[in-house]
Amino acid sequence: MISHVSGQGRDVQTNRVQIPVRGMSCASCVHKVEHALRGVDGVLSASVNLAMERATVEAVATTPVADLRRAVREAGYEPLEVVGEAVHDDEREARRREIAALRRKLIAGAVLSLPLLWGSLAHMGVRGIWSPGILMNWYVQLVLATPVQFWVGWQFYRGAWAMARRRATDMNTLIAVGTSAAFGSSIAATFFPRAFSAAGVEPQVYYETSAIIIVLVLMGRFLEARAKGQTSEAIRKLINLQAKTARVRRDGRELDIPVEDVQVGDLVVVRAGEKVPVDGVVEEGQSALDESMLTGESLPVDKGPGDTVIGAAINKTGAFSLRATRVGRDTVLAQIIRLVQDAQGSKAPIQRLADRVASYFVPAVIGVAALTLLAWLAFGPAPSLAYALVTFIAVLIIACPCALGLATPTAIMVGTGRGAEQGVLIKSGEALETAHRIDTVVLDKTGTLTRGQPSVTDVVPFDGFRAVDVLRGAGSAEWGSEHPLGEAIVRRATEQAVDLTRPDRFGAVPGHGIEATVGGRTILVGNPQMLRDRQISLAGAEATGRELAREGKTPIYVAIDKKVAGVIAVADTLKVHSRDVVQALRRMGLDVVMLSGDNRVTTQAIAAQLGVEHVLAEVLPQHKAEEVRKLQSAGRRVAMVGDGINDAPALAQADLGVAIGAGTDVAIESAGIVLIGEDLRGILTAIALSKQTMRTIKQNLFWAFAYNVVLIPLAAGALYPLFGILLNPMLAALAMALSSVSVVTNSLRLRWFRPVTA
Repeated sequence: MISHVSGQGRDVQTNRVQIPVRGMSCASCVHKVEHALRGVDGVLSASVNLAMERATVEAVATTPVADLRRAVREAGYEPLEVVGEAVHDDEREARRREIAALRRKLIAGAVLSLPLLWGSLAHMGVRGIWSPGILMNWYVQLVLATPVQFWVGWQFYRGAWAMARRRATDMNTLIAVGTSAAFGSSIAATFFPRAFSAAGVEPQVYYETSAIIIVLVLMGRFLEARAKGQTSEAIRKLINLQAKTARVRRDGRELDIPVEDVQVGDLVVVRAGEKVPVDGVVEEGQSALDESMLTGESLPVDKGPGDTVIGAAINKTGAFSLRATRVGRDTVLAQIIRLVQDAQGSKAPIQRLADRVASYFVPAVIGVAALTLLAWLAFGPAPSLAYALVTFIAVLIIACPCALGLATPTAIMVGTGRGAEQGVLIKSGEALETAHRIDTVVLDKTGTLTRGQPSVTDVVPFDGFRAVDVLRGAGSAEWGSEHPLGEAIVRRATEQAVDLTRPDRFGAVPGHGIEATVGGRTILVGNPQMLRDRQISLAGAEATGRELAREGKTPIYVAIDKKVAGVIAVADTLKVHSRDVVQALRRMGLDVVMLSGDNRVTTQAIAAQLGVEHVLAEVLPQHKAEEVRKLQSAGRRVAMVGDGINDAPALAQADLGVAIGAGTDVAIESAGIVLIGEDLRGILTAIALSKQTMRTIKQNLFWAFAYNVVLIPLAAGALYPLFGILLNPMLAALAMALSSVSVVTNSLRLRWFRPVTA
């Protein structure tokens, strides 16, 4: 993705690169990779997502990707190759291999560790369970424990060594130091027991402790890897929506070709039951398309010649052909996938606290563990070395900051993915976090609350004429008109199957209306002044027109052969769910403001229909952002909802911009949230999803912090003076593993989020 930033009076071309990174295990790892990437010349920003195992880097376009990958590798982690659109497949395959390797090591570790545990039950104080004498032999335990320590647990040593070379620490350091202390002291007791006895210390071994810790931590990583795979399920679903082939009509023949080979301008044939392969415009044929997978709209949408269709929609009924307008990376689906990937790789502001803590966490834990060791050696009861070693290991293991690193990104991944499935694109973690703080929603009228297209709402006949006569006369006179009001009249006549006749003569009366001759009859369509100028009596028609105007409609007077035939009311009608959405926003406690460039009478009439109390009318396009700024200066947190080019500055100015997906590209680029379809209920879904996601993140962070705050003192032996209780290092390892899994599992609950109905 290429963009431009200004610097020193010139534009600098920038490039956004996403690099899959393997080997990260905790929040401390994230901090180190980000620090390494930011140290590369030309890098403007770097953000690493632990749940996705991906780094997103914004850099000057001339910065070599090889330099970024080298920085990751030198930080002690493995960068995967960046291969365009195949990145996701590469990541998926790498994750599959990782899970398979973890499964093999987990099984091997369990097979070797369980006999160790069985043989150590007596040593651990468990009575009443028989253990074979051979398993209680320290040399046998050494043989069983060694493969677990140095093969099953090799990844911890590799990671710790990579950190040590850079004089840094991470979770691998804690695991490696803790298990090595247990394993090393056990070897010393096995081969040099007299040295312990001479010092007045009973020799003890902890082979089962180091082995079980490694197995439990590995089990946590295995469960975590599987759960993290589920957090990116939304992306996989979106990618799987893409059609694999397309039927293209070329040189009079229909050819089935890979969808990647479709070119702009190709005529693509889509049969019933097939997926639409690319974006395009219907050339011929009629059908109903299921677009629910992209827009969240459950009902099929009728399509005919001239209508746009979205790639990946499912053709439910008849066959049709379309002219391809967007292919490959330019299709709506491809852009949605990129937006969701960018959002899932972004950080919410709330994560900054976790990042700051993580940067100091591991060194602090090692310091606490060292102090614990010294305190127990100096003041602990006999055998003080055994107590010191147990508490030292327990502190190191219990404090691994895995849950801290996963708390925010997993929730953002699942939340943004679930939003995409419901037709709500949340473009960043920041937008997701901002949405739940909004207290004021500004809704643009035209194209957002209304359809943005005038429609006939009333046909009132007079003086013996019928409604169909009024429509036939006005529609025939307006035949071929390019004026929006004229088009609305012709469209209504066509919808009601009224036979229209092309006018013999047509003339526009500037500022007033039109005059036409149809089948020998003179027809006037326009405002009251035009009829008065021709001495045509309006009788009661003008009073009817004024009443319609008070309702926010535009009255159009129709005269046939110098007699008033009727009044046609045209208005920009409300979208289906507009009123329900406004009322639902108010029930949420939000202040709703309607913004419009229309005259105050029309705007107030629409506001009355919607139940909106605060109206900003006759606002020029260039002043919309200023109105948003005024609300912000009054202390409001403002969400602006719009769809047009003239809404873009206001969308950018607002605390949160929400663009209607059917609107312009400029509006969509300026917004933090995009509603793929035109269903305004997406606003409610976005706010509710933001609240639920932020609630999940706060729960995750609370338990991640509380877990360490409570259990580190417990592991250090805080309860021993009062109750004689020490935390077994194996239980510490189990608790640490389960803490990470619980955070990811809590985030996965967002997959069952249901969209809000007005």
